[in-house]
Amino acid sequence: MKRTVCFGELLLRLAPLDRLRIAQALPGHLETAFAGAEANVAVAIAQLGGAAEFVSALPLNPVGEAAVSVLRAINVGVENILRREAGRCGAYFVETGASQRGGSVLYDREGSTFSLTGDADYDWPRILAGAGWFHTTGISAGVSRIAAAATLTAVRAAKAGGLTVSCDLNFRRKLWRWEPGVAPEELARRTLAEILPHVDLLVGNAHDIAGTLGEEFGDDDGKPLEQQVALAKRASRQFPQLQWVAITLRQNHSASRNRWGALLYRTRDGALFVAPSQHDHYEPYAIDTIVDRVGTGDAFAGALIFALQTPGLDELGRALSFATAAGCLAHSIKGDFFYCTRTEVEALAGGDGAGYLSR
Repeated sequence: MKRTVCFGELLLRLAPLDRLRIAQALPGHLETAFAGAEANVAVAIAQLGGAAEFVSALPLNPVGEAAVSVLRAINVGVENILRREAGRCGAYFVETGASQRGGSVLYDREGSTFSLTGDADYDWPRILAGAGWFHTTGISAGVSRIAAAATLTAVRAAKAGGLTVSCDLNFRRKLWRWEPGVAPEELARRTLAEILPHVDLLVGNAHDIAGTLGEEFGDDDGKPLEQQVALAKRASRQFPQLQWVAITLRQNHSASRNRWGALLYRTRDGALFVAPSQHDHYEPYAIDTIVDRVGTGDAFAGALIFALQTPGLDELGRALSFATAAGCLAHSIKGDFFYCTRTEVEALAGGDGAGYLSR
């Protein structure tokens, strides 16, 4: 497996303890960790046994150094993380939901080092040399105008260098504010219309994919599978260079209880794969005690990228089953990073979901 290069912003994650709300927790204690969609993908690939590198820009201060050290400790390549005097480490606050109260994210990213670092600062021919895959998300482009230009330059360089390119749309309405007077949905659609023609694997939920196509999809929950498949087909027609479209299928029963699965559509022949399935019938994972939902889609994306490059896992049906199982397990892990092994993921994908104690 060649190296996968992931590009985006690494954030400081701050969360109240014990599902408290921010108003209850402050003044007081917050849990701290590092996170970020693209870094989450790199971590998942590394944890599963692959070679992953994270490219970003961080402040030249102790917080930036701590962030780099965390990634280095879990075998993510950090040699091409730029360190700059300007800016700061972006942050976000997350309230974990419970029962009928949904979770919430508050971003504090304006003026971050990543948002201020332009496309000319990254030496993409050197960074991408010898790599086989490049991954980014819509979040990178949503941070600032400068970051959007850097993301576009990166995907162009990756495609020109012969890498397979993936993008998880990850639409975040609280971002995409860098052009006053333009609605976040319109700004994202317009910006991604430039990025996606260089992408091979498109990942997203149905709502985000529909918005990128300029459509309304409404609430994903309970929509027939056929509507999700039709959406994947429309995406492949609008962006004909796509090789695959992966759509995560989430049903929200409450903040603590979800049903989870995914589909993978191969554009060249219309082949469709759905996971998990029993006797060729889609049966989503029943996740009845969510520990932390944030980062679960990134675990799915990272596991899918890993599987598609790994002999023995790269058959599309098996790759999707593996990735969907990883996304399921990620709901049981506190924090954004994926701390499960390939063996654990393969066990769940193979039907071992009882959660027995391993001694």
